[in-house]
Amino acid sequence: MQILTWQARRRAGLTLTELEALTGIGKTTLNNIENGTVSPRLDQLEAIARATGTKITDLFDAPNK
Repeated sequence: MQILTWQARRRAGLTLTELEALTGIGKTTLNNIENGTVSPRLDQLEAIARATGTKITDLFDAPNK
């Protein structure tokens, strides 16, 4: 399963720096989440969804069956 934080951030027109300010999550962590090198915690996903105006469920790309 892919986490679609990069796509949500781009749709919202936010830079990593702006998303950091809105969420309180460091740029390095946000970048790692976007690159799939770390899995975000639920509170981080909630903050990203809120900051980007996205439903939390839209941050998940379910694998095709």
